[in-house]
Amino acid sequence: MFKRRHYKWNDGKELQLHDGTLIMGILNGTPDSFSDGGLYNSVDAAVQHVKDMIVDGADLIDLGVESTRPGFTPLTAEEEIERLESLLEPVLGASTVPVSIDTYHAKTADYAFSKGAHILNDIWGLHYDRDMADVAAKHRVPVIIMHNSNDTDYGDIIEDMKAFFFTAVDKALKAGIMTQNIWLDPGIGFGKTEAQNIEVMQRLGEITAHEFPVLLAPSRKRFIGAMLGNVPPEERDEGTVATCITGVFQGVDMVRVHNVKMHKRALAVADGLLRGE
Repeated sequence: MFKRRHYKWNDGKELQLHDGTLIMGILNGTPDSFSDGGLYNSVDAAVQHVKDMIVDGADLIDLGVESTRPGFTPLTAEEEIERLESLLEPVLGASTVPVSIDTYHAKTADYAFSKGAHILNDIWGLHYDRDMADVAAKHRVPVIIMHNSNDTDYGDIIEDMKAFFFTAVDKALKAGIMTQNIWLDPGIGFGKTEAQNIEVMQRLGEITAHEFPVLLAPSRKRFIGAMLGNVPPEERDEGTVATCITGVFQGVDMVRVHNVKMHKRALAVADGLLRGE
């Protein structure tokens, strides 16, 4: 049931999955993200937030500079790189844990990995940019393949998600990405209605049953707000904890969250109960 992975990079940073749920701390270097846009898009604020999240228990940091809130305006790769130029190297220098780059542009990913980023987090799961798999293979980085869709018209949603993942994994392997470098993400909040998000959460075990580790990223998402009576993003952390623990008990391996301290404490209990430690 419990998957194992161990990654070590040339700069000495490591990530080990074996004895508990990993926590990915969110660093939004954006002016307009739905939850914390504009709070951490300056160098000093971003660096301090990285340090705070690591103290609170983050196992890795996920840096993104494009908001993917509902109705967002996409950035070009050049615009992404322009934003990253001031943030990426200070963040890498300040972080004692690996840093993933949240992008679906191969050119942005290539830039980030050339500067020392460690992991690819692609919200389009290698489907958007035909060069992305080759870039990840070239840099030999772990890849998080997230499910996404331009519409919400599914047959059986889990079976459709599996087909999406199968295509992406096949593309990854053909490009030369190693099997142990592939992770999956069900894409909660992306290309899904509120009811579909809930169904995916209830059926996560059908995804975690496969060989690839699974990242769950529900933090402060709209469906949680709706379940709590339409509360704003900053009031959704308790609901996010409940969502993450629901995932942990179905076998997810890592959660991506805004409030690292709260989840570190909650998951210490959940992992202890689940693993008998």
